[in-house]
Amino acid sequence: MNSFDELIAFERETQALGQISGRLGWDQETMMPRGAAPQRGEEMAALEGVLHARRSDPRIKDWLNSAEAPDEAGAAQLREIRRSYDRAVKVPGALASRIARVTSEAQGKWAQARADEDVAAFLPVLAEVVVLKREEGHALAAGGNLYDAMVADYEQGTTSEDIAKIFDAMRPGLVDLRARVLEKATPKGVSGQFDEAAQMKLARKIAKVFGYDMQHGRVDKAVHPFSSGSGLDVRITTRTSAEDPFNCIYSTIHEVGHAAYEQNIDRAYLLTALGRGVSMGVHESQSRIYENQLGRSRAFTGWLFKEMTDLFGDIGISSAEAFYAAVNRVQNGYIRTEADELQYNLHIMLRFDLERALMQGDLEVQDLEAAWNDRFLADFGYAVDKPSNGCLQDVHWSVGLFGYFPTYALGNVYAGCLFETLRRDVPELDAQLAAGDTSFATGWLRDNLQQFGSLRAPRATIQHASGQQPDHAPLMGYLERKFSDIYGL
Repeated sequence: MNSFDELIAFERETQALGQISGRLGWDQETMMPRGAAPQRGEEMAALEGVLHARRSDPRIKDWLNSAEAPDEAGAAQLREIRRSYDRAVKVPGALASRIARVTSEAQGKWAQARADEDVAAFLPVLAEVVVLKREEGHALAAGGNLYDAMVADYEQGTTSEDIAKIFDAMRPGLVDLRARVLEKATPKGVSGQFDEAAQMKLARKIAKVFGYDMQHGRVDKAVHPFSSGSGLDVRITTRTSAEDPFNCIYSTIHEVGHAAYEQNIDRAYLLTALGRGVSMGVHESQSRIYENQLGRSRAFTGWLFKEMTDLFGDIGISSAEAFYAAVNRVQNGYIRTEADELQYNLHIMLRFDLERALMQGDLEVQDLEAAWNDRFLADFGYAVDKPSNGCLQDVHWSVGLFGYFPTYALGNVYAGCLFETLRRDVPELDAQLAAGDTSFATGWLRDNLQQFGSLRAPRATIQHASGQQPDHAPLMGYLERKFSDIYGL
């Protein structure tokens, strides 16, 4: 084999081991007995040590220096492998293993602290995670901006300054629209008790409606819904609440968006550097457009209303239009994952500012709860009532995902651009969604974005699919039109 072929063969094995690591993480969230956490931490650390050694193997540098790409995809393979290698050689293997071990343990401690409403029980291990991630960030930044180096792990080509500019431009419009909406009467919500087994049955049906391939995936329950895997094995989780069926339904649709992206990548890229979503922002664009622009549309909720009433009987709402308003109602709430489209980005902006301060040393872990509560009160106008509704609600910091949160809002921005073009290219979209047929919309996303995996850089991926440079204006226009219509503004 030539240098290119040798490099790609080596990369396939590394990618396969990475998938095994992801499967261990899936098991930890869904089926692993709680008492196994210390051993799982050792297992994850050992595997991370192997992965880090492979990703920083000096042969990669030699292969990269001598390899010749046979085509565009080959050039992209080299680009992505080089990016991974450059990152890996900056982080000592011992540090990578320690981060894997501590974050695996921290995840279990976070879950227990969240259940017990006990912030103090979580802060010591979070402090350890923060110290380790700061050390990693300094290694990656090599004298540059520590937090930018972390953001680059999830959204390469974007800096914290870029993100701050977008958020600063969006915030006034979001705050103003939120204020105008909350002056109006809140639409009635669904009511009753919703059998959780029936919710899971409906969730699996909806997953298939949105194109999730159950031959290569499965739907389970977890405290924090997530998607895991790529290629031929892509799994999702959701959660249920007997009083709130929308939690299950829209968590499922959201995770299906992530999973469909991974399932629809060209199989020629399987177990290669291109065989995964190119960034978390682009990934989030898929989950958010599935969940919101498609799943919360007037057309689709009309179909969903019939499904709900057929399954559950009286749900406290008697018309499809009232159901549409219920699905999209704006109201006070603490939980990011349960937030409406209008307020969701404000939740992300809060986390972005706090984690950037944590990483840069402007905020210490022992002050995090107070800082969160103060910021939440300032942004939303009411106080956090308990830790599980505040700084303990998200799993991300426990597992070291600093720099990840802003990609959620970037995903919404990207989704706005994609949906603007999708509506133009699929003129019968509303009629199709009203019939419970998402195939034209999801097919458009597959053909224009998902199949390419990491072939193009994140912003180029969005530009190729939507025909425009990523910009927040389409999202803000969509939100203004939608909520002005629902609330009669």
